[in-house]
Amino acid sequence: MARPSDTRARIQAVARELFVRQGVQNTSLRQISDRLGITKPALYYHFASRDDLVRSIVQPLVDDMERFVAGRDPGGDPRELLDAYFDMIWRHREVIVMVVREMSVLSYLDLGKRMIEWRQRLVALLLGDDLTTTQRIRATIALGGLADCSVEYAHLPAEEVKPTAVEVAATALGF
Repeated sequence: MARPSDTRARIQAVARELFVRQGVQNTSLRQISDRLGITKPALYYHFASRDDLVRSIVQPLVDDMERFVAGRDPGGDPRELLDAYFDMIWRHREVIVMVVREMSVLSYLDLGKRMIEWRQRLVALLLGDDLTTTQRIRATIALGGLADCSVEYAHLPAEEVKPTAVEVAATALGF
């Protein structure tokens, strides 16, 4: 018999796949439980609601981003930061696709506000605090472009996407 944590992880994997493919609102807990061959009450044993399930899928992205922006020192190598940022968002590309596909996911864990704060922190790490409007726009485009590549090219190998994406972002920022 599967351990509860294995079942929980299987539920999250199937839910993530369905959420990415057909959207959060268009995916029922019945579809998830049927796909797994478990009863709906068994699913409710692990997750109290669809919202609880969505939060559990989004939370690792939130945790990793919080650690990422908190664990960087200003004045570090900007290309290294862009490289590491790409790796981090690439790991979470399915969740990012989920968010982009269905903007209502932004309400989970106050994600919209957090994403803006993360971007501001990354811009400050890359370019400092006293920036011109032009510098801020370049940084928004560079970081947004990296994130967009994790969505637009999620079906390709990272090795095919990363070199160009990071190089273009670094060039946009003047590095």
